[in-house]
Amino acid sequence: LETVHPEFKHKKVDYFMRMRDELLKRQSLIVSTFKTSNEKATEASYIVSYRIALAGEAHTIAETLIKPCAVDIAKCILDETSAKEITNVPLSNDTVARRIKDLAANVRAELISRLQCCNFSLQMDESTDVAGLAVLLVFVRYQHLNLLEEDLLLCQPLPTNTTGAEIFKMVDNFFNTHNLDWKNCVDICTDGAKAMVGKTAGAVAKIKNLAPNCTNSHCILHRQALAVKKMGLLGLKKVLDESVKIINFIKSRPLQTRLFKILCEDMGSLHKALLLHTEVRWLSRGKVLVRLFELRSELGSFFMNNRMDLQERLTDKLWLFRLGYLADIFSKINKVNMSLQGKQVTVFTANDKIQAFKKKLELWISCIRSRELDSFTILKDFCDEINGDIDASDLIMLCDEICQHLEEILNSVKQYFPNEENEKLKSYTWIRNPFIVQKRPEKFTAKEYEIFIDMISDSSLQLLFEKLSLPEFWCTLREEYADLSMKAVKILLPFATTYLCESGFSSYAATKTKYRN
Repeated sequence: LETVHPEFKHKKVDYFMRMRDELLKRQSLIVSTFKTSNEKATEASYIVSYRIALAGEAHTIAETLIKPCAVDIAKCILDETSAKEITNVPLSNDTVARRIKDLAANVRAELISRLQCCNFSLQMDESTDVAGLAVLLVFVRYQHLNLLEEDLLLCQPLPTNTTGAEIFKMVDNFFNTHNLDWKNCVDICTDGAKAMVGKTAGAVAKIKNLAPNCTNSHCILHRQALAVKKMGLLGLKKVLDESVKIINFIKSRPLQTRLFKILCEDMGSLHKALLLHTEVRWLSRGKVLVRLFELRSELGSFFMNNRMDLQERLTDKLWLFRLGYLADIFSKINKVNMSLQGKQVTVFTANDKIQAFKKKLELWISCIRSRELDSFTILKDFCDEINGDIDASDLIMLCDEICQHLEEILNSVKQYFPNEENEKLKSYTWIRNPFIVQKRPEKFTAKEYEIFIDMISDSSLQLLFEKLSLPEFWCTLREEYADLSMKAVKILLPFATTYLCESGFSSYAATKTKYRN
């Protein structure tokens, strides 16, 4: 002490004890800071991996793009020290893959624990991807706290055939592996394919053997698309086919497409390209025909220098009249289809849309018969443009064609959506709006009706009903009016459409590019 540290030789022992304690504190602070820094880096790694999974990007993007960008941003906005901290975040390809698996396992474990103690409904569909792999998607809807949740339950490839037996086997194995009870399944919504709804070998039939109380439904989106697909009239069908040929004449030739784009730009057109029609995409008809009708003058100019067999159709008033009607009606059909899409769609909401569509079809038929075109915007604008320059006999013929087509659609819609479904849902008015019910609902016991009277007499619940959505309202009553809530939720649980599966396949196809096969 005296030779090496002479400046401290007169210090008291308390001084050295205080210095020792401060040194120990600094050491512990360094250790805790190091641990916290590692924990933060791991947390950041999980967050980035989660975002990569949501975006469906390749796992290598973290190390090749995200981390360098984050380092550059930190250098520009913060300092070199902060940038150096970012480089400590583990984001290698294997690390990101491992993080995503951890996150998925956590989500699956949480979902399974919820489904083991409540009723649920399923929607499922199968599709083949770009690599020729048959993939089965299953979504589930269930009650959790005061909400009806919708989650992805299963996404797995079918190894061999895509039969009902193979589909059932895969879903049943998943249920057995995770201790899920088929008796809790109240409904299954599918697309109506034979593998799904076959009476003996279909997946739904096999599921019903294990869950006798389970019901099944055909997706309303699919039924609506099938109902409006038929076109028996030769005149309108011919216009549709010729429209597709005109579009293909340009779209199938890259040079013609480029020349047409330049022409549209020179003419100051709203659009610069035509759209392709495909039977698989339900919404394509309306969009394709509307775009063709809007670019009819540009097409007329284009065909002056690029001759085609059907170019005279673009100056034929009768042909354009039919095209305008088809553009209008398929746009309206698209609007109905879009209104049926989305999450949390109940059978009541979907049924309302279909019933409204039926009534509109009846209205349009009566309007066409009386020569009122206000409902058909494109057709009316075209008639105003030509100032009624169509012979009376031709106009009668065209209106008869349109009425016949609308009647065909109406009959087809009635066939796919029979009145029995609507009448059945009418018996559940007490669920849709319990506060307007004046008499005892069907299949209600005296005790249940007594509880129901107490519920509808509560003015605070009436205010709550106006604020919340229908599923939220009935889920909120699960403690105070448990029996009524359970009965209502069981009706609200079934899926009306397979929208989640359709959108799921779209997301899946977007991730499985040729670079990631």
